[in-house]
Amino acid sequence: MAKKRASSKKKGLWHGWSGLFIKLVLVGLVLLAGLTIYLDAVVQEKFTGKRWAVPAKVFARPLELFAGQKLSRDDFLTELGALGYRRATAARQPGQISVNGNSVNVYTRGFQFFEGTEPAQLLKLQFQGGQVTSLAGNGGLVMGRLEPLLIGGIYPAHNEDRILIRLEQTPPFLVEALVAVEDRDYFQHFGVSPRGIARAMYANVRAGGVVQGGSTLTQQLVKNFYLTSDRSLIRKGTEAIMAVLLEAHYSKEDILEAYLNEVFLGQDGRRAVHGFGLGSQYYFAQPLHELQLHQVALLVGMVKGPSMFNPRRHPERAKARRDLVIGMLAEQGMISAEQASEAIAKPLDISVRGSMADTSYPAFMDLVKRQLREDYRDEDLTSEGLRIFTSFDPLLQKKAEQAVQATVKRLTPADAASPLESAMVVTSAQGGEVLALVGGTDPRFQGFNRALDASRPIGSLVKPAIYLTALERPQEYALTTLVEDAPISLQAEPGQTWSPQNYDRKSHGWVPLHEALSHSYNQAAVRLGVDVGVAEVLDTIRRMGVQHDWPAFPSMLLGSGSMTPMQVTDMYQTLASGGFNTPLRAIRNVLTTEGDPLRRYPFEVEQRFDAASIYLLQQAMTRVMTEGTGRSAYNQIDRNIRLAGKTGTTNDLRDSWFAGFSDDLLAVSWIGRDDNSNTGLTGASGALQVWSGFMAQANPRGLSSAPVQGVVMAWVDSETGMGSDPSCEGSVQMPFKAGYQPLPGPGCNPILSEEGLKDGANRLMDTIRGWLQ
Repeated sequence: MAKKRASSKKKGLWHGWSGLFIKLVLVGLVLLAGLTIYLDAVVQEKFTGKRWAVPAKVFARPLELFAGQKLSRDDFLTELGALGYRRATAARQPGQISVNGNSVNVYTRGFQFFEGTEPAQLLKLQFQGGQVTSLAGNGGLVMGRLEPLLIGGIYPAHNEDRILIRLEQTPPFLVEALVAVEDRDYFQHFGVSPRGIARAMYANVRAGGVVQGGSTLTQQLVKNFYLTSDRSLIRKGTEAIMAVLLEAHYSKEDILEAYLNEVFLGQDGRRAVHGFGLGSQYYFAQPLHELQLHQVALLVGMVKGPSMFNPRRHPERAKARRDLVIGMLAEQGMISAEQASEAIAKPLDISVRGSMADTSYPAFMDLVKRQLREDYRDEDLTSEGLRIFTSFDPLLQKKAEQAVQATVKRLTPADAASPLESAMVVTSAQGGEVLALVGGTDPRFQGFNRALDASRPIGSLVKPAIYLTALERPQEYALTTLVEDAPISLQAEPGQTWSPQNYDRKSHGWVPLHEALSHSYNQAAVRLGVDVGVAEVLDTIRRMGVQHDWPAFPSMLLGSGSMTPMQVTDMYQTLASGGFNTPLRAIRNVLTTEGDPLRRYPFEVEQRFDAASIYLLQQAMTRVMTEGTGRSAYNQIDRNIRLAGKTGTTNDLRDSWFAGFSDDLLAVSWIGRDDNSNTGLTGASGALQVWSGFMAQANPRGLSSAPVQGVVMAWVDSETGMGSDPSCEGSVQMPFKAGYQPLPGPGCNPILSEEGLKDGANRLMDTIRGWLQ
C-alpha cells in the first residue's frame, strides 16, 4: 500500500509539473506568435514602403563640348579626372579616355539630364591654343557633354548617405563575390542557414577564436536595417525570426538589392557611407557598373570590417583581404586562375582624397541650400532623393580657390596679429548664374560664409552708381564733361561737417568725368554725387539690384554703406549685362529620385538702364583697367583682353575690394580681417591681386568696343572735351549718346553743338553764382 501511495504521489507530481510545463509552453507559443505577428508587421511596413531617407544630390553644371569652345586640354583632363575617367590605350567603353598629344578620345557615360537621358558615346576632340578646335562623334555630332560632377548632398540628421542601385546595375562578379564570401548558401536557405552556423562553429573551434560568422546575408540585412548591433541572445533570436519572415514575403533578388544599398562601407567625416553605389564613388570616384574585378573584390572584402580594411589607412591589410576574396572566387570556379592572377597583380586603384573628386564645396552648398529652402521643406531635401542641378563650374572654382589662397598667403605679414581673410564670387556676366564661390581662405571650412554673410563698407565700389546717375542725363553729362576735383565741406549729420579727401591727399582741379572715375578721385565723386543728388544715387543702387535702407547722407557717396560680396556681385551684374538686372541664381533645375522633372529655375531679366548709358560707363571702367587704379591687373592678364572694373578701399584700410568683368565672367573679391582691423591694403594692392590671379587663369572673353545702339563716336579735344577735328593735335575719339555729341569746328577751333553751347552757358552761370555766394 505504501508503494502504491508513493507511486500515486509521484504520478501526481509528474502530472502537476508536466501540466505546468505544457501551460508555460503554450504561453510561450502564444507570446512567440504575438511577437512573430508584430515583427511581421514591422518587416513589411518598412521594407515595402520607402526604405531609406535618401539625401538630395547636388550636381555641378555638365561640361558642354563643341568646336570653338574656350577649353584647354589640361582643364578638360582635370575635369575627366574628377569624374573618375580612367586612361586606356583606346577608349572602348564608358568611363575611359585615351590621350595622344592634343587629341583626346573620351567614351562618355550615359546620364539622365532634366531634358532627358543622353546615351553613352565616343567623342573625339582636338585642342589648340586653349580651345576645342574640332569635335567628332556619331551621326554628325556638333555638341556633346559630360555628366555633371556630384558636388555634395543635403543629409538627414543621422548623416547616412547612399546612391541607390538596382540589381541589374551591378558589375560582373559583385553578387558572386558577395555570396562566396558572406553566404555561400544564400540561394538555398530560408533566411537562417543551419549548415552555415555549423560550418562557422567548426571553423571557430579549429582556430581557437571567432574567425567566421554564421549569419546569412538576410540576417545581416535585418541587423543593419531594423536592429542594433548589440551582442545578445534576444537580439540574435529576433534577428533570426525577422530573417525568416523577410524571406517569406520577398524574393531573394529583392533582399539582395536591399543589402547592396544598406551595407555600411566606411565613414567620410560625419557622413556614413552606405551601399556599394556610394562606396564605389567614395573609394574609386567611379560609378559602380564600371568597376573591374579587383575593385569589386576590395569592396566585398571591406564588408567584414570597413575600418579594419580601409584601403586609405591600411593599404597592405586591404590588399591582403582583397586578394583573399579573389582567391575564393577562383576556388569556387567563378573565375579562372588567369583572371585571378591578373586581378591580384593590380594595385588598389583608390582615388586620391583632397582632389576635385572630394566634392567638398561648403560655401557654394550653403548658397544652394538657402535658395532651395525658398521652395522646399527640410524633410524633402534630406529624404526624398531629389537631384539638384546647379551652375557650379568646378574648373573655375579651383582657379578661384587657388587665387584666393596664393594671394592671401603672399600678402599676409609674418607678424600679423590676426589673419587676413578673403571671399570671392564668380558669375556668368550675361546670365547671372553663380559659377564659383569662395567663402574664406580655407575653402573647405564649413563655418562662417564670408561671401554671403560678411557685410562690410564697400568704399569706392559705389562710385559707378554716381557716374551712371550722371550719364543718364546726357543734356548735362558726358564722359568728357569736366568735373572739379577740389576740397569740399558738407554737413554730414546734424552738427557735423564732412570734408572728404583723395587717397593721395592732393586735389587735381578740373578733370574729365572718365578720368575722375578711372583714378577714383573722392572729391570729384562727392561733388558730382551732390550735383545729381544723393537720393538719386541711392535709387540707382536699388535699380542695380541691391535693396537697402541707407540714409541719404553725403558719406554714402564714398561707400560707407555695407554690402556682402554677393550683394556687390548683384549690383555689378547689372553693369556687366548691359543694364539688365538678373537675380543671381545657383540652381538650374530639379529632378525627382525617379528622374522626373520637378522644377526649372528659368532665366529672369528686367531692363533697368538704357544700353547707351551702361556702354558709356563701361568705357570709363575699362579706363580704370588701362590707366587708372586697376592697371596693375595687366601685370598678370593678357593686355589684349578688354576688361572693366573698379577698386574699393574703406577707411583705415580695413576692407580691400575689387569688382570687374569681361564679356563672359564677372568676379568680385574682398580681403579683410574678421576683427575688422587694418589690413594695410588698398583695393589695388589687395583684392585686385586676387581678382587678377583668377582672371589670368580663367581665360575670359574680352569686352567688345563696338558702340551699342544710341551711341555715336565723335572727335574731341582731350583737354577740354570740346568738339575737334581729327587732324588736330590732341584730338581723341570718344563715345557719346546720339544727339548729344559735340560737333567739330573749322580748323582746330572746337565748336559745340547747340545743346553743348546751352550746357556750357548754364555751367558758366552756375560757377559765377557760386563765386558770388
